[in-house]
Amino acid sequence: MDGRGKMVTETPRALPLEQLRQRCDPETLSPAALGRHSGSGLIGQNRGLEALRLGVDIRHPDFNLFVVGPQGTGRHTAVEEILKERALRRKTPEDLAYVNNFDDPRKPVALGLPAGVAERLKDEMVRVVNDLANDIPALFESDEYRTQRRIIDEEFGTQQEEAMADFTSRARSEDIALLRTPMGFMVAAMRDDHVVKTEEFNKLPEKEQSVIEEKIARFQSELQEVLAKTPKLEREHRSRIEALNAEMAKRAVSGRIGEAQEALGDAGAAVDFLSRVHDDMVENPELFLQAASERPDGPFPEVSGKAHLEPLFRRYMVNVMVAYGPTAPESAPVVVEDLPTFDRLIGRIEHVSQMGSLVTDFTLIRPGALHRANGGYLVLNARQVLSEPYAWDALKRSIKDRSIATTSLAERVSLFSTTSLEPDSIPLDVRVVLVGDRSLYALLVMRDPDFQELFKVQADFEETLERNDESLGDMALLLRHYAEKNDLLPVADDALACLLDESSRLAQDGKKISLRVGPVTDILREAEHYARANERKEVLRENIERAVVERDRRASRVRDSVQEAIARRTLMIDTDGKTVGQVNGLSVHEFGGFRFGRPSRITARVRTGSGKLIDIEREVELGGPLHSKGVMILSGYLTTTYALDMPFSLHASLVFEQSYGGIEGDSASCAELVALLSALSNLEIRQDIAITGSVNQMGQVQAIGGVNEKIEGFFDICTERGLSGNQAVLIPAANIDHLMLRDRVTDAVEAGRFSVIPITSVDEAVALMTGVPAGARGGDDGTFPENCVNALVEARLREFAMTRKSFSDRAAAADGGEPR
Repeated sequence: MDGRGKMVTETPRALPLEQLRQRCDPETLSPAALGRHSGSGLIGQNRGLEALRLGVDIRHPDFNLFVVGPQGTGRHTAVEEILKERALRRKTPEDLAYVNNFDDPRKPVALGLPAGVAERLKDEMVRVVNDLANDIPALFESDEYRTQRRIIDEEFGTQQEEAMADFTSRARSEDIALLRTPMGFMVAAMRDDHVVKTEEFNKLPEKEQSVIEEKIARFQSELQEVLAKTPKLEREHRSRIEALNAEMAKRAVSGRIGEAQEALGDAGAAVDFLSRVHDDMVENPELFLQAASERPDGPFPEVSGKAHLEPLFRRYMVNVMVAYGPTAPESAPVVVEDLPTFDRLIGRIEHVSQMGSLVTDFTLIRPGALHRANGGYLVLNARQVLSEPYAWDALKRSIKDRSIATTSLAERVSLFSTTSLEPDSIPLDVRVVLVGDRSLYALLVMRDPDFQELFKVQADFEETLERNDESLGDMALLLRHYAEKNDLLPVADDALACLLDESSRLAQDGKKISLRVGPVTDILREAEHYARANERKEVLRENIERAVVERDRRASRVRDSVQEAIARRTLMIDTDGKTVGQVNGLSVHEFGGFRFGRPSRITARVRTGSGKLIDIEREVELGGPLHSKGVMILSGYLTTTYALDMPFSLHASLVFEQSYGGIEGDSASCAELVALLSALSNLEIRQDIAITGSVNQMGQVQAIGGVNEKIEGFFDICTERGLSGNQAVLIPAANIDHLMLRDRVTDAVEAGRFSVIPITSVDEAVALMTGVPAGARGGDDGTFPENCVNALVEARLREFAMTRKSFSDRAAAADGGEPR
């Protein structure tokens, strides 16, 4: 540092070959060398695994998990492995079933049964119905039943006949006859054993008519009394018939239900259900008789094994929602639902068409993922749950209420009105694991007040791991195991080393390796394809290198088009010569996951003004906020570095030439500042050097992203036009550890035909690109050395300030005022 705090640095030197790319030693990856490693399927995810274990083991119900991290880091694998391991420590949950509510069929009853009992109960009910469909009709056709039924009928008939006979006898004794007419019974007077007609009655003396009318009225009244007893007798008759039917049905039902209860043993709710079935069958034997009467006669009248399919007997069936086999090992369920729609989460109620109407019953209730995972664990993709209508709300409601309420989605959104059900809610005991990315997690935290109350554990998976012998060994062993598991050819040590280097390239950091195993294994599988095509017995380094090249080639159409436009001078990029106020900046473009670097010409123009630095990209709304921030930092640097005793009197404009899309990021701010300093100092900038890096208000160069692609983008253009040995790229020194350049670049550097130079300050950059020292303030007066870049810049800014003052004085004099 100088006396005024200005950074004083030596001229930067090009990076040596070993700093441009990390290379793994194949000898350290041999099977013998890897024997010391654990071989764990998950590397470097201790933080995420600890959170997973906490969320799985803690007993409190609202400690559900949200697993965050990028795809390919083993999130799903880790979750499933840990859940399956923990599931073995928990007992198998109950079977779940729905049965008919005989009191209110619209409200089916949920049964929780010991594991393995639900299917047994279902099968037993099928056998019970099939057996009784034969036994009950046969019993009602037996001689015993017919005899008892005849006795009851005869008793009723006798009572009816005796009452009518007594009435008829008494009436006849007083010359009154009982007549049956289409309208019912009536009484009439008799004389000489025949009914007195109206004409005869009218000819009788009045006294005799009065006597006959009195008799008719009296016996008519008595007849009403006799007839009034008939409904009571009929009710008694029906009651005795029903009692007989129930008694006969009970003989068959009790024995068969008793056998079912013995077969099921002490099955809790199943015993209560069978008792209720027993009562309903005894009360409704006519169901079996009706089914028998509707059954067509034929050569095979037996119904054994088929009666349970008849609609009349659906009331006795068992709708098994979740069942566990009695021979299965004891374990809690682990359910991964790939399509978490509303219906597939909480179940659905189906309907069938009958006579043009949609109807349903308890046998049409279907289970969802929450039913299958009850008592265990449910794994869901967070983005898919949120994208399905009503699914997220249904999941939250189930977790909060700790119950599963199966409803119809069509009814909820009022698409149409149908006969629906209100099934019993099923108690819920489940640990939900959502898997998603960090942006989605942050969005839920901000937007959903229920989220953190229900998902208290965040399992955050790392994207990268420090590159050292241990981590390289673990990753190598993981890739070998992957090849064996997927029946791939063995991987040679040098091929494995190349894969690990590519992992660091994917991590964008030479000191780390990527934990996104998916892209690495994709390269391995493609390389194995090439090895088999060449009839190799193992995957070689050349196969890995070809897979990498072919992968880039398939996705590089846009990059090639840009490079062709530059080569044809359609996009103007100079790679030789010198120009004032013009610099080659570097940017990164990404299309479909493929990243490539592109040089862009950045130009600056300056003149006297009011201290305004115009960012043309921002003015036309092509520049993003981060890019605009970088340009504003340049203004801060200029105003606090030069001509501090004078007003800032610069009008400058900056632009990315031939840029027709949006620009974001501040990685070009160092290049923009160099272009400004060149325009102010009138010093030419070397066009065979490109530069990348952001700059702060102190003039320090800061790290940026995509450094490898940016270097390679400028290198490819230089290669197309011919490498001169003077071409170079300036990068922030903070990015040295991130370098993992392709072999085409490192080979050129090794041959002395290209350079990568790290810088720490804008002074270093401007000195390298202009060939003139930047200069630092010194001496007693704190001025810059003569003819250095900073001195020329300061002199130009002072000139602008004096010009502006002179103009103001002339304008004031012309207005008749005092000079300012």
